[in-house]
Amino acid sequence: MSSSTDLSTLQTPPACTADFCLIPLGTPTASVSKEVAEVQRLLKKSGLNYSMHSAGTTVEGPWDDVMKVIGQCHAMLHQNGVVRIQSDIRVGTRTDKKQGFKDKVEAVERLLKGDEA
Repeated sequence: MSSSTDLSTLQTPPACTADFCLIPLGTPTASVSKEVAEVQRLLKKSGLNYSMHSAGTTVEGPWDDVMKVIGQCHAMLHQNGVVRIQSDIRVGTRTDKKQGFKDKVEAVERLLKGDEA
């Protein structure tokens, strides 16, 4: 990117897949299942495609919507009394084809299916 690029016209990618893990700090117990459930309820209301796993959640959709819902997860937990939250977020984008997170998993599963023979 040249130094003359007008950042106000530079668009975010049209879509992304983000894997994120919100880590509430200072909760009364070591368990954060209550907070995770709250995040999952919020994601369900968002209308975005998502999938919870043992160490976080994968969500996909338009870049701005995905980033907004992750921010809303932070805001909701803060409103519910969590004072500090650290998040790990890994984001992927593609321009050569449309591919969802389920497509990626299925591609690997097809390869592994050949191992069963």
